[in-house]
Amino acid sequence: MNDSAALQKEIETLREQLSEKDNEISRRDSQLAALKEEIQRLLLQRFGRSSEKVSADQLGLFNEAEELAIEEVLEQTEATTVKSHEQQSRPRISIPTELPREEIIHDLPESEKLCPKDGTALEVIGSEDHEQLDIIPAQIKVLVHRRLKYACPCCEQHIVTAAKPKQPIEKSIANPGLLAYIAVQKYADALPLYRQSEMFKRIGIALDRTNLANCTGLLLLQNLHFRHPWRSW
Repeated sequence: MNDSAALQKEIETLREQLSEKDNEISRRDSQLAALKEEIQRLLLQRFGRSSEKVSADQLGLFNEAEELAIEEVLEQTEATTVKSHEQQSRPRISIPTELPREEIIHDLPESEKLCPKDGTALEVIGSEDHEQLDIIPAQIKVLVHRRLKYACPCCEQHIVTAAKPKQPIEKSIANPGLLAYIAVQKYADALPLYRQSEMFKRIGIALDRTNLANCTGLLLLQNLHFRHPWRSW
């Protein structure tokens, strides 16, 4: 009987603890929902009056960092309630092995390459490596299409000029690579043309929104096999 009573008491204690845990989880969920709602309200208040309409998906671009920060705080709070041996560290970001690598050697000054005890020259026995991801910003170059011209040196009447490969938009300053870049930024990454124009300005290229719109518009019309009303190719 004593064992049965003790077991029943232990079960009741566990039930109470489980109930307390459920209440704690529910309270934290409510706090998280309230914080997310407040963030959405502040974002709407700040960006809702802009001339450019802000969709729910666009708002997600702004509050993603805040949501991650909130989740991290909650995870850290929960981690304090478990034993130290049960805590798990976050996995490190793995860098793909196929990416090109550039070594930056950090060497000792010549004055430190001697043993302070007997003056013997030190030898390299290894290295401590630390990898970082780097990125090269967009680089723009000018392609000069130089069509060579030939003439007969005898009669000086037969002149022929080398042909140039057909371009997506003839007589346009935009080559296929630039057109593809603009299209991907606009249709795949949802980056408006006026923002792309500002990005080009930062690297010294004057391509306003009208220029970019003409490029993308002409390209789409050409792909749809239409003829532009004021221009033919």
